[in-house]
Amino acid sequence: MIAAATIMMQLFLSAAALTGLFVLQTVLTRRDRDDPINWRFLFGVRVTMVLFAGRALMILTGIEAFRILTLLGAAIIPLAVLILTEGLLRRHAPPLVKAVIGGGAVVFAVSSLWYSGSIDPARLFALLGFQLLGFVLSGWLIIRRDKASLSVTENAMVVRLGLSLILFIPLAAGDFLLLSVGLPIQFSALGVLILCWLAIGLGRPHIGHRATLANLGVMVAAACGVGAMIATFAQMGRDGYLLSIAAIMTTLFVVAILNDARALRLEEQSVGLLRQLVMARTDDPMTFLRDLQDHPLVEGAVVVSEESLQGLQDDVLDRIFAVAPVLRRSDPPVLGPVADDHIAYLFARYSATHVMLAASRPRVLVALAMPSLGASPSAELELQVVQRMAGLIAMRKGDRDEG
Repeated sequence: MIAAATIMMQLFLSAAALTGLFVLQTVLTRRDRDDPINWRFLFGVRVTMVLFAGRALMILTGIEAFRILTLLGAAIIPLAVLILTEGLLRRHAPPLVKAVIGGGAVVFAVSSLWYSGSIDPARLFALLGFQLLGFVLSGWLIIRRDKASLSVTENAMVVRLGLSLILFIPLAAGDFLLLSVGLPIQFSALGVLILCWLAIGLGRPHIGHRATLANLGVMVAAACGVGAMIATFAQMGRDGYLLSIAAIMTTLFVVAILNDARALRLEEQSVGLLRQLVMARTDDPMTFLRDLQDHPLVEGAVVVSEESLQGLQDDVLDRIFAVAPVLRRSDPPVLGPVADDHIAYLFARYSATHVMLAASRPRVLVALAMPSLGASPSAELELQVVQRMAGLIAMRKGDRDEG
């Protein structure tokens, strides 16, 4: 049973690592694939994807030739790490370091074509030594860096890369010494997932570097605790402990990667709305609102013209929107029974959760539905910005017409 679980777990780890790397690649290419740091990062991401694709294909097909991909990826990873380290530190590595890592990558890449195990374990031990040497040399460059020459964000990126290298060294050693140490699976996928999560988190600096590292510690500790508890209840033995902890930790980090990537995408959409506001070049509030229709915040919004408001008292509407230019159904202003009836009518008539004033004369309102579960403080703030921008455009248009 443990043997079958080991194979399934190895496939699960490889698939999880590929998922994390693909998400990270998507984030990097969406930002700016031509940025020097990004293309260095992408090179490392794609090399690592080759390694885990080889592992997964070997398990799924049983074809030994796919071992070429695994060995090729393992041979180039130290070079990819060095290239990324140089970019982050904005300085070249010493020529001797470049020669050792570059030459080793070429030698072991060529040796990967000999995919049979007839030259192992000698090749595997040599490749392990080469990987450890590459990680140590890159770590040495990180420790010796000039912190003052780098920004806060750059220093955070370097620290996270260094932390990933610290994790990779024992995990990589465990991969190569799998049989010697008696481990049931190769655990390096966990290090890859942690690196992906830390890298994606760099796009959300408001969370804070210390908070991110604290979250990392909490997730690792939670996975170890829950996995050990499950293995104890099921009396699985040492391999069962390791498999349970690996399964839970892998799941936690995949979920965290997907969640952070989605949050980052939503934040980028918010920035996209602000960019549209800044770039607006129209003097017509209606045109301005139509240009924003593709944004999720105002998608499906109903524009209410002054003719549609006949039967409502203008002075009451003036008083309502003077107090609250963006009306919220969850928190309407208290202005007396007549104003309360007007507010209730607007929300009920347009099945809206928010009604905002886009122009005063002629009066134009925008009604939209934003369920409370989908609302957030940033969304509320963006609505205020949209309302203020539309009002300013309408005022500018009115002044121009009077002139």
